[in-house]
Parts: sequence; structure tokens; C-alpha cells
Amino acid sequence: MSTISFRSNTAPTIGVELELALVDAKTFALSNSIERVLPLVPSELLSSIKPELMQSYIEINTDVCVSVGDADRDLTAKLRCVEEIADQLDLRLYWTGTHPFSLWRDQKVTPNERYAELINLLQDMARQLVCFGLHVHVGVDSGDKAVMICDRIMRYLPVLLALSCNSPWWESRVSGLHSHRAKIMEGLSTAGLPPLMRNWSEYVWLVTHLVETGFINTIREIWWDVRPHHNFGTVEVRMCDMPGNLDDSLAIAALVQCLVKALSDEIDQGTYQHDCHPMMVRQNKWRASRFGLEAELVDPFTCAPHPVRDTVFELVDKLRPISQELDCSIYLDRVAQLASGKSWAARQLRALQETNDPVETVRRFCDLSRVRSKDP
Repeated sequence: MSTISFRSNTAPTIGVELELALVDAKTFALSNSIERVLPLVPSELLSSIKPELMQSYIEINTDVCVSVGDADRDLTAKLRCVEEIADQLDLRLYWTGTHPFSLWRDQKVTPNERYAELINLLQDMARQLVCFGLHVHVGVDSGDKAVMICDRIMRYLPVLLALSCNSPWWESRVSGLHSHRAKIMEGLSTAGLPPLMRNWSEYVWLVTHLVETGFINTIREIWWDVRPHHNFGTVEVRMCDMPGNLDDSLAIAALVQCLVKALSDEIDQGTYQHDCHPMMVRQNKWRASRFGLEAELVDPFTCAPHPVRDTVFELVDKLRPISQELDCSIYLDRVAQLASGKSWAARQLRALQETNDPVETVRRFCDLSRVRSKDP
């Protein structure tokens, strides 16, 4: 295996990846239609509007952005393009973590050699990956620092999950979880919370070992909730469900960028890392996936349960000076608004209760998420 080198970033740049479901405009079931969509995408956007494992969803990525405002403008333009294509094909974009009634067995794998290898290796565990997430990259200046940030940010991952939870159903049933997607992802052998690692060398040793022993085919098959990304020179946070619209996705992206910058500054200043036992993080992740914004998470300092909403408000206040430095204050302020209301999972469950119709629920949220009416 070739040497894994980390591409250093001199600034906390940001990149955002959206995974969106493709649904039929009449039935609102998942539609295996990515191969109808891609030929209509302008050639200059094909590097950032891409297929995923299953043909029933699409990935939309930003370019490397300096600020969340840049990411907003980038994604708004690309989403308008995809929405127009979807309209031509009688499709809609559904912003969710899971679909309420379409079954994973009915979804087709995208024709691709890498995806074929994944299916061969992981079998039904890969075929069940009909779930949709928000990924956020933030640039850092060294591999050692990326590994250290992955370690230090883990205590905050359950907070991010509680804020983004938007997958309350699976296989035509309300599962009882606010983020069922989190549990689907944990079924993969290299997903979920990462191991604690001391430095870049230890990370490289671990990845090399996994490849050389045949446990994974490539480094791309590490799907931890947070991971270093050597090609981009980033810390990539993958914990979040796909929120219900672009505005809330950008708010969470701003929170991630501020968190990574704050932790990077602490490392530069030589700040001691308070120990947070991995079992406490796992416990909090479970609470967040089960209860969403109604969860009480265990405080790593006091070991007492603490309402996640209060944790979010405290975190936003703490990060506000950094948000001003990164020019994302208006986006970070939206995080507090998000924590003040109902989660997307709770809103979808309420819509299902009001309509008693999962089809109408999907239709309603497809309409709510459209960006074409947003001001440029």
C-alpha cells in the first residue's frame, strides 16, 4: 500500500456534502433514477453532483469554500439545477435520513466496480444502506492535528446527532428512534465511533493493517462518525442525519466549522484534553438517536444528565467569538433556533400523525425543502 500523506490546509476551509433521496413525484416512493438524472447535469457540475451506492439517491457537494456563506451560495445554485432536472423527470428531492415506506430490498445498486466490490464484501449490510446523511469537512494543518481533533470532537458528536436527527422510520414502521440511520450505519464493520488514536502515524498503521489483512479494500471504506481525510486535508464529520432543508444543514455545518477551529486553537495553545470515556460517548449517542432534541446527555465533567438543548445553547454562546472570526455568525445563531423547536424527526412524526398518510408526509416535506424560491 502506498504511503498515506496528509494534504495540509492553512485555513479552516469548509466543504459540505448532501445525500438526498430521489422520489417519484406521484407516488413519493424512492425512485431508482440517478442514471436518468446524471445525463442532464451540466458537464461542469458532474464532479460535484454525483451518484451514490444506490440509484435512489444523489450526492451534492460544494467546492472548497472559505466560509459557510460561500457554501450557501454554492449549494443553492447546484440544488436549483438538480431541482429543475428532477421536475423534468417527475422526480422530487426528499431531505431525510430514511424513507418511511420504501424498502431497501427494492433499491438498485448503481453500476460501478467499487460499489460491486462493496456489495460482494458486505452483502446485505451494504444493501441496507438506504439512508441519507450530511457530511462536513473542515481544513486543518496537519495529520497529527486531524487525529487529535477527531479524538477531542467525539464528545460533541451526540449533540450534532440530536440536532440533525431526521430518520424516525424504517421498513414501513415508526422505529421508535429519532435517528434510525445512526443504527443502520453502525451495522458496518468500519462505521460508528472511531477508535482513540494518538497521532497520524497510528492512524496510518491502522488503515494499512486493515487493507493488508483484507478487512477493507481501500481507505475509502472507513466510515467512522468522524475521520481524517488525507486527500482533502480535513476533519470530516459524518455523524449527522440529513436535516430537512438547506438552512438547517448550513447551520449545523457552521457549528462543525466553529468546533473544529476551537479545538484546533486549543491544541495550538497546549490546552490539556479532559478525558471523556468512550463508553460515555456511546451512551450519549444512543440517547441522541433515541430521543433527539428531547435527550438528556451525560455531562463529561459532572457525569450527570443534562438537557441537550441547554448544551447546545451553551455551546453556541461559547463559539460565538469564533463564528465572528469565521464570518458565520448568522448561521451559528440558527443552531440555537433549531434547538429551540422540534427536531426534524419530531416534525415528520407529527405530520404522519396529522395526515395518517406516509405518502402525504413525504410530499409535504419535499415541498418544504425546495430552494428555488430562495433569494439569490
